[in-house]
Amino acid sequence: MPIIKGQEWTFDTVASTYEKMRPGYVDELYRTLFAYMPINESSHVVEVGIGGGQATPPILKTGCSLTAVEYGKHFSERCREKFKQYPKFSVINDKFEHVDFEEGTYDLVYSASAFHWVPEEIGYPKVFSMLKRGGVFARFANHPYKDKGNPALAEEIDQLYVLYYNKFYNVNEGKPKEYSEEQAKARAMLAGKYGFTDLQHAMFYRTRTFTAKEYVALLGTYSDHIAMEESIRVEFFAKIEEAINRHGGIFRLYDTIDLQLARKP
Repeated sequence: MPIIKGQEWTFDTVASTYEKMRPGYVDELYRTLFAYMPINESSHVVEVGIGGGQATPPILKTGCSLTAVEYGKHFSERCREKFKQYPKFSVINDKFEHVDFEEGTYDLVYSASAFHWVPEEIGYPKVFSMLKRGGVFARFANHPYKDKGNPALAEEIDQLYVLYYNKFYNVNEGKPKEYSEEQAKARAMLAGKYGFTDLQHAMFYRTRTFTAKEYVALLGTYSDHIAMEESIRVEFFAKIEEAINRHGGIFRLYDTIDLQLARKP
């Protein structure tokens, strides 16, 4: 689904469902990150867009000082409570673009499925200025793809998107494509435009399984779906749930997770 600027507010309206339904990230991703940039009790870290805290526990468990920046008020409150046992954790409730950070202070700045909301020409230079020499920017995201093991169901859901989603947004999206190695590499290379070096990327894969109700609940955490007119969204989701139940009651997502790493020289 496309990223529609101006819909950042939508996630905070479904904070509890988002926290429950959105996935975390695979252990191998963190092993790759920590091999590239070891983090410990003396490290200072910033997370851009903490959301429900899906990407946060492995970082906090290193004992580092972690400051999260989160635009959503409800998310900020939930994460303060969720991670209150970590005395070196704090949350700033604001847009990353609006927060002043001391230059040359941080060992790691990272963002999980959130940095696309920050304008590139603002975000990358700001992260660069925040980092110490040798500090690292890590950007990662999850890219779910439809049920490849049930093509009849996938096709029916594609048609529902044409009928409801494309019609509502007046777009012609065509059939979704699985996230590729080329896309991950291109995203990694962005950091080079802003002075970063040692650019690397990695790909990780997993499969998730949902009942019809669970999958519809997940769809209800996507910004462009939340922003649809309510009566259209309700009917759209009901049709998807019906289709899944007619095709066995199970829907699988095939996730591709990409990790981009970049270092301040």
